[in-house]
Amino acid sequence: MVKVNRIIFIFFLLFFQFCFGQDSLKISANEFISVVKNYHPLAIKYQIQNKIASSEITKARGNFDPTLAAKIGEKNIDGTRYYEQKNIELGIPTWYGIDIHGGYNHLNGDKINTSETKGGLYQFGVTIPLAKNLLYDKRRAMLEQAKYAQKMTEAEQKVLTNELLLDAENSYWEWVQNYEVYKLKTEIVEINKERLSFTKKTFEYGEKAAIDTIEALSQLQGFELQQRDAFLNFVKSTQQLQLYLWKDNQEIYELTEMIYPADNLEENIAFTDYEFLINDVQSQEMDTHFSILYYNQKQYILESEKRLKWQSFLPKIDFTYNFYNKENYSADYLPFFDNNFQYGIKLEIPIFLREARANYEIAKLKLNQNNLDTKMKSRELDTKIETYKNEILNYHSQIDLSQNNLKNYERLLSAEEIKYANGESSLFLINSRENKVIDAQEKFISIRTKFVKSFNKLKWMKENFLVPN
Repeated sequence: MVKVNRIIFIFFLLFFQFCFGQDSLKISANEFISVVKNYHPLAIKYQIQNKIASSEITKARGNFDPTLAAKIGEKNIDGTRYYEQKNIELGIPTWYGIDIHGGYNHLNGDKINTSETKGGLYQFGVTIPLAKNLLYDKRRAMLEQAKYAQKMTEAEQKVLTNELLLDAENSYWEWVQNYEVYKLKTEIVEINKERLSFTKKTFEYGEKAAIDTIEALSQLQGFELQQRDAFLNFVKSTQQLQLYLWKDNQEIYELTEMIYPADNLEENIAFTDYEFLINDVQSQEMDTHFSILYYNQKQYILESEKRLKWQSFLPKIDFTYNFYNKENYSADYLPFFDNNFQYGIKLEIPIFLREARANYEIAKLKLNQNNLDTKMKSRELDTKIETYKNEILNYHSQIDLSQNNLKNYERLLSAEEIKYANGESSLFLINSRENKVIDAQEKFISIRTKFVKSFNKLKWMKENFLVPN
């Protein structure tokens, strides 16, 4: 089905290749970029990725959610009621690693364990880590890392989105270039049709030789071939542009009518704003670039992981204390270790600490890796900025040279036409001069397109810097 649509699309373009009506669909660069930004699947995907990162924070906060638990049970064999139990508990984890828990337990029966308390019993207690997990634990690490990961994702998706928009905008201006080349070829074809008609008339009047008509016809046919080739390039670039055109709900935007650029190379703001852009980008702090911010957030995540791994060197000493109060009895909690209490201390000490040492060393090495990656990325960005700047300045100087070169070829062609009208030249020389003019015109269009594309590279590079509030 897609292949059929493409064939119809190409046929439609071929059918209307010479029809530049007022009702033709036109799209500007800003409109095109807006469509890509709002509807392209990759742009939507990057936005979804940011939402996923935000949900990861909520997920990490879930580790601090209170937990409510309840249990009911009974055991009866041959008419003997071993036990009947009802229990409800509430556990509250806190930021500082201390777990608070409380509950109510009601127990009755004929075969109850002697260590259990018959009847209703209220309980309130705490579990406190005295070494490992006191200053830092996995719950706190997961939440902190999720927050850093969100900023890290936002920075990454900002860069990826801007890369998408850069590719889209440069595709637009390549499309404009192919359209302007096609228009140029079309104008040349019309000029040569008039020249052929004029040459035929002068031949009929006996003023020119028959060979001149063949010369004019050959030149015309050559330009008609170039025109068709230029139109094919325009069609291809239109199809390439269509890859960026999507509708709401990420449906493909199928072109059903001719589409032409509303902008042209000559009026691009790059020719007036390039110096301001260069100065603006060079004044930016490299640490505010989203690619560097990405690595900075990753550094925070790795530092958090290193801090967590260090906890494994500490012995795990958990102290638990529970207050008890029987149902329908007055509370008697003080002194703590005198009555109605239960406490315990749990101790775990890995003897060789091999896993802890290895994990801590890995965490340090990952930090070193990230530092190297950050320096490499910073160097890469500096190089890109300098490269784009040099491209802009170089292409701008080439534009002046190319324009002057074009004017000189146009003067030579004009002079040759005057000489031809005076009988001092030939159609062959005019065609030769005309070919030089056309080559210079195409070169001029090509250089301006390269300049605009380099300007766009630096422009979207600027968009990757964090704007201060």
